Amino acid sequence: MARWISTALPNRPPARPVRARGCSMHSMWARSEMRVAVWHYDGVSGVRQARDLVPAASGFFLEGAGGERGPFAFKDLIAHGEIGGQPQYGLRKRPGWRIGFSEAPPEEIAALLPSGKGYGRLIDKIGLWPAVGVFVVLSAVALWALVTTPPILVRMIPESVEKQWGAAMIGDFGGRTCTAGPGTAALAKLTGRLGATDMDIRVVDIPIVNAVTLPGGHILIFKGLLDEAESADEVAGVLAHEMGHVRNRDVLESLARQLGLSMVLSGADGNVGGYTNALLSAGYSRSVETRADGFALARLHETAIPTAATAGFFRRLAKFEGSMGEAGALLGYMSSHPLSADRERMFMQGAKPGTTVSLEAGEWTALRGICSEREAPKEQGFRF
Repeated sequence: MARWISTALPNRPPARPVRARGCSMHSMWARSEMRVAVWHYDGVSGVRQARDLVPAASGFFLEGAGGERGPFAFKDLIAHGEIGGQPQYGLRKRPGWRIGFSEAPPEEIAALLPSGKGYGRLIDKIGLWPAVGVFVVLSAVALWALVTTPPILVRMIPESVEKQWGAAMIGDFGGRTCTAGPGTAALAKLTGRLGATDMDIRVVDIPIVNAVTLPGGHILIFKGLLDEAESADEVAGVLAHEMGHVRNRDVLESLARQLGLSMVLSGADGNVGGYTNALLSAGYSRSVETRADGFALARLHETAIPTAATAGFFRRLAKFEGSMGEAGALLGYMSSHPLSADRERMFMQGAKPGTTVSLEAGEWTALRGICSEREAPKEQGFRF
């Protein structure tokens, strides 16, 4: 038990030690006859003092030789952990001020002391709900930085470096590039009409309904997409969409989101397969897809290519991949280009009169057969 000390008041017989519940409070700071031994630092001298804590109606006094007596309010005390198994307390706005107990304080005093089970020094100082508010604000700022910083930084990468990365990734497709003469001529006509002569657009013999944009203006059309498309106009719409990703340099942003900004900025050496796999499995954000769709729609209008064909392709492809289930669509077009009714409607409502087909029937047949003369590669596997 804590040490209790009885005192004698002037003109009155010595008082017996009594507990706080038995003493009367005559005024706001009326002192009780209870005294509890404490140690004390005043935050000025740095000298540990032996004092007596004397409760009052609204707080307490510190009695002893010299030093500040108070009064002090219990509500201004701040728990500061324990020393020797007993709690110590600071005082608000008084750095270095401390009191502590050598033994467990009486129940009457303990009930008035702040709980030592706080949330941490900073939270206890400013309060729980203000701390929650600060945390929410800081989290929002961190999330904003995470979303906005990668796109800003990756777009500062020189295009020459980006082209080198794309060229390295092209190697992942080995000897699967299709170059049948009539088909190559048809592809050149289609890309020329779309104004993509500065891009490297190839067809690769992979039976997956997909197209992918690689860094540096490289676009790969998979043979499976040509097999599924019903017209060259459908391919033109998909190709124009991929061109939008090239013009906006969306592929770098996608890589940064999938693999981390540091890996993208460090270069593609040694991780080409991982980069290619990330591009095939990554999905662009809704805003990025909408921006690429806007580019595609504008380009189809400029070149007088029908837009309704693209809407029909998207609608049919969604039904096709849905019927095949999750496994069938794993590397399909929808895995990296999520479809929606809004996107279909956008191309359907964008239809204008006065359009002409992108390729004649014979040219479309040649494009679909662009892989007919290609020999199967000796190595069938992919690095990705």
